[in-house]
Amino acid sequence: MNTQAQPRIHAKPEELVPRLLVRAMFTLVALVLLIVSIATLTGRPVQNTPPAGEVIRERAIHLSGDASGAARVLDGTTGALIADFPSDKGGFVAGIERVIARNRGLSGTDMSAPVLLQLRAGNRLSITDPVTGWSAELMGFGASNSRVFARLLDQP
Repeated sequence: MNTQAQPRIHAKPEELVPRLLVRAMFTLVALVLLIVSIATLTGRPVQNTPPAGEVIRERAIHLSGDASGAARVLDGTTGALIADFPSDKGGFVAGIERVIARNRGLSGTDMSAPVLLQLRAGNRLSITDPVTGWSAELMGFGASNSRVFARLLDQP
């Protein structure tokens, strides 16, 4: 019977990450968490955000969607149907609608108010909820997703 304990790590010592580097990594993560927590708890305003830029075109729209990914987009002023996405094409639009609905639900505000789809200087496309103040730069979600909203801006 072998009474010698099996080593827990079966790698050669020269292949392991040095303990000093592992400790330094966890110290760095803890330091970042501490800095972010202090900034949040003291109410420090967000800095170094890109400038808003001049609005070139804007359209008020109503979004509706469901968990399957189907989504509808209505004109915010006339109520006319702009786009009706099936479940395999409207996932991003339905996702944006869920974020807006969640923010409005948390703040207890009007769920039926339109959101603003804006094309800004520098070819930046954004969606803004004037009710809650939430906004998102759509270029950060990839070209195909922002293209969906760019087409909505061009629809009659």
